[in-house]
Amino acid sequence: MSTPSLVVVILAGVLVAVGAYLVMERTLTRILIGLALMGHGVNVLFLAASGRSARPALLGEDVDPTIMADPLPQAMMLTAIVIGLGTTAFGMALAYRSWRLSGHDEVVDDVEDRRLARRLAKDRVDDYGVDEVTGEEDPHRFYDAEAVEDSAKESEGGPSRGEDAR
Repeated sequence: MSTPSLVVVILAGVLVAVGAYLVMERTLTRILIGLALMGHGVNVLFLAASGRSARPALLGEDVDPTIMADPLPQAMMLTAIVIGLGTTAFGMALAYRSWRLSGHDEVVDDVEDRRLARRLAKDRVDDYGVDEVTGEEDPHRFYDAEAVEDSAKESEGGPSRGEDAR
């Protein structure tokens, strides 16, 4: 089996990277273009993995297997094309419906997204003891866990963390 060309591997990586960047956008058309680019990048990887071109996939039992091509990457590429076509058609229907209802295809935050963002901001305040917006410390939520553990051991009569057990 021959090694794939470096240009083909770099092309696949660039397609997947640009597709991943576009999937993180907020408009459905960019998300669809990103998904399509990622699918094409994976197809190029399947093409690189399939070996040399112009070799038959199946010749029979009496032929040397080194001159045959692996049919599995070709089948996987055909399957990826069909799945990509279905995904693109469904996404286009979603984008068209969004455009007809709201006049744009931007995905907006819903109530649940805003609630989760507030909970995340509250958890950050609880974890670090500092409000990220005001910069004020919350002395009631921030404590030293080791100091609490040491005081609990001392109250039980055992040695604390800093003392040697003699």
